[in-house]
Amino acid sequence: MDIGGILIWLLVGAVAGFLADLVVGGIGFGMLGDIVIGIIGGFLGGLIFNLLGINTGNSLLWDIVVAFLGAVILLLILKAVRRT
Repeated sequence: MDIGGILIWLLVGAVAGFLADLVVGGIGFGMLGDIVIGIIGGFLGGLIFNLLGINTGNSLLWDIVVAFLGAVILLLILKAVRRT
């Protein structure tokens, strides 16, 4: 993977993690945490979309949407685990 690909991963992760953090209610992992949540959310969202048979193509916008949805699911799970 080249440096451009890594920067795209970081950008998608940051945007998706930040937006998911806003939607879920501010768990407060900070910028680095948002990037990590967004990247993990991208994997989770990609897995979910793949299992549902939804092909999102190769678009930066769809990458952000998929990562955002996965990050929201991940943050909701983390929020539920933190309560117990």
